[in-house]
Amino acid sequence: MSELSCAYDAFTHAYDGERLSVVRAGRPGRATAVLLHGAGNGSKERLLPLLGDFTAQNCHALAFDFSGHGESTGELAELSLRRRCEQAVAVIDAHAPADAPLILVGFSMSGQTVSDLVRHYGRRVAAVALCAPAVYAPEAWAVPFGNGDGRFSEIIRTPGSWRKAPALETLRSYEGRAVLAVPGTDTVIPPEVTEALQDALSARAEYTRLELPDADHWLGLWFRDHAEDRRRLTAALLSGLGA
Repeated sequence: MSELSCAYDAFTHAYDGERLSVVRAGRPGRATAVLLHGAGNGSKERLLPLLGDFTAQNCHALAFDFSGHGESTGELAELSLRRRCEQAVAVIDAHAPADAPLILVGFSMSGQTVSDLVRHYGRRVAAVALCAPAVYAPEAWAVPFGNGDGRFSEIIRTPGSWRKAPALETLRSYEGRAVLAVPGTDTVIPPEVTEALQDALSARAEYTRLELPDADHWLGLWFRDHAEDRRRLTAALLSGLGA
């Protein structure tokens, strides 16, 4: 496991027949930061240095592995966007102080999950960071991911299907802090998706675009290895949130 500059608890949270592997650091403070990894071989491990950066800024922080990832149980093929949202809600409701503002940080596929959580928690969400994010057509939300050759893959590979994503309207209505972290090279997310998300986030939110010209799509790994860019991200998110 990566070295972490703060003490943390590692435990499992039982939900819907799965055991989700969670790490928690810091004490209740200015907010609870929730770090959400991406798809594929994504896991919470690469986000541990960022967890420590939030606790150093008087935040409580959580990260966990979605089912089928990392140290959690379950099969990745059985996961879906809906189950990702439900798992995140279960972890937050059980382990984040109920009166604390939320800071949501999502990588890649978890751009969609962050938007789902914004819709669920409303004004409790004080800040969001979307890191090389994706959003998806509404018909993809409940479909299991499968093994790359099923209905989910068919939907997301349909050209322009993302344009119907409810996430865009959710984020267009969001009024808190918002940071969009954009790598210099992204071979996964089409540039028009990134620009649509920028248009949505800049509509009402206090918006910052964080350019990372030397990075590629896998920003969890980038932030793990680049402390100065992690500090830029946390500074942008925490600006104006109070001591």
